[in-house]
Amino acid sequence: MKVLIINGSPRKNGNTSIAIQEMIHVFQQENVETEIISIGTQSIHGCIACNSCKKTGKCVFQDDVNKANTIFQEADGLIIASPVYFASANASLVAFVQRMFYSADFDTTMKVGASVVVARRGGLSSTFDELNKFFTISNMPIASSQYWNSVHGRLPGEAEEDKEGLQTVRTLAKNMVFLMKAIQLAKEKYGLPEKEEHISTNFVH
Repeated sequence: MKVLIINGSPRKNGNTSIAIQEMIHVFQQENVETEIISIGTQSIHGCIACNSCKKTGKCVFQDDVNKANTIFQEADGLIIASPVYFASANASLVAFVQRMFYSADFDTTMKVGASVVVARRGGLSSTFDELNKFFTISNMPIASSQYWNSVHGRLPGEAEEDKEGLQTVRTLAKNMVFLMKAIQLAKEKYGLPEKEEHISTNFVH
């Protein structure tokens, strides 16, 4: 099994990375492969609604979005991790994930999603909710934990002191592995849920 991790922090080995590594330790124990794409210092262009991806299956911009989708297509789960800026995720990360999901030309149904957020103090819940919306519009079940998936820390390394936060993300990783395995077994026995033809309603009179 494999999990793709998108790290939106611009700080190498910062507090977001500490939270991610805590989860990776669990994945390694469970023989789950992980791959991290760090985009915090990349120059990420926002979507320009050109719809080129609908013709080519790829985003028109040449950054790691297409690489991420190649990995995501084969992965069983996706983690999006971000520091909190003004009660929101890193703007570069949001632009990246918007383009990633919009340009994906494969079915994401039943791939397991999880978001992890890190902040000095506040804005965690709103950022957590923001990132989870990418999963809930994509037929992706969300892995849960014993608390909202948040870790506190401002200065580099301070996340190590948030013992509850680290336990929360470890529990998240364990629950994520269980859910991915359960879905894999269900897919083998029952297949994916049958889908209706998509209905798109525009609210224009």
